[in-house]
Amino acid sequence: MASSMRSLFSDHSRYVESFRRFLDNSTEHQCMQEFLDKKLPGIIARIGDKKSEIKILSIGGGAGEIDLQILTKVQDQFPGVHINNEVVEPSAEQIAKYKEFVAKSSNLENIKFAWHKETSSEYQNRVMENRELQKWDFIHMIQMLYYVKDIPATLKFFHSLLSTNAKLLIVLVSGISAWDKLWRKYGSRLPRDDLCQYITSTDVTQMLDKLEIKYECSHLLSTMDISDCFIDGNENGDLLWDFLTETCNFSTTAPPDLKAEIVKDLQEPEFSVKKDGKVLFNNSLSFIVVEA
Repeated sequence: MASSMRSLFSDHSRYVESFRRFLDNSTEHQCMQEFLDKKLPGIIARIGDKKSEIKILSIGGGAGEIDLQILTKVQDQFPGVHINNEVVEPSAEQIAKYKEFVAKSSNLENIKFAWHKETSSEYQNRVMENRELQKWDFIHMIQMLYYVKDIPATLKFFHSLLSTNAKLLIVLVSGISAWDKLWRKYGSRLPRDDLCQYITSTDVTQMLDKLEIKYECSHLLSTMDISDCFIDGNENGDLLWDFLTETCNFSTTAPPDLKAEIVKDLQEPEFSVKKDGKVLFNNSLSFIVVEA
């Protein structure tokens, strides 16, 4: 799965390395950059209208690389307007990296930062218990809904926090991606982590429809070069196998019949395209923009 990896890895260093190989072999970063440069300015065009302060809530902000780019786009759109940016992130390690990133960055003078070490559901419970239902002008959830147990309740709650002209941005694996096909076909035969779930944009838009919440959904093509997965003993390929299946050392420990099935499928047109001698897995992302 893209960007935020779910995992049964007992070997944390191998997990980190497999994720790094995914980023090295995919166009995920380029896809996100294209979205931020071309699509985001239009999405945030009115969130600060007639406001002396813009309130932004980042759910699962990680180490802040994407967050700071979003904040820069908001600054460009509304120069001089004060921005209150709050971050909900359960990892202390990621928050520490985020704070370091902010400390090294320039042009953040009009931005106030606050970090909350908690999950989205913990944040939701705290806010409800304390009745601190403040409204937000922009809320974003980038590659984090896989970790939420009750997604419809989460969508309904954060939608209720949107102020006038506000938007909720959700980024996750697309329903038109090969991940969707891989999970639906093989998910029951692969190890599962109860903390995470297989979910794509199709699932989320169906939930929004049931909740009668307005949204727009767009897809951006991203690919992952999995050519090395078909070379026995290839280190890069083995690490990509781990990422694809979320299973440590999948290539050497998987039942031979299961691996053979997936090897065959991954080379089929509904999973990948073959171009210039490479096998490119469909890693497409979806961007769902929810209206207030």
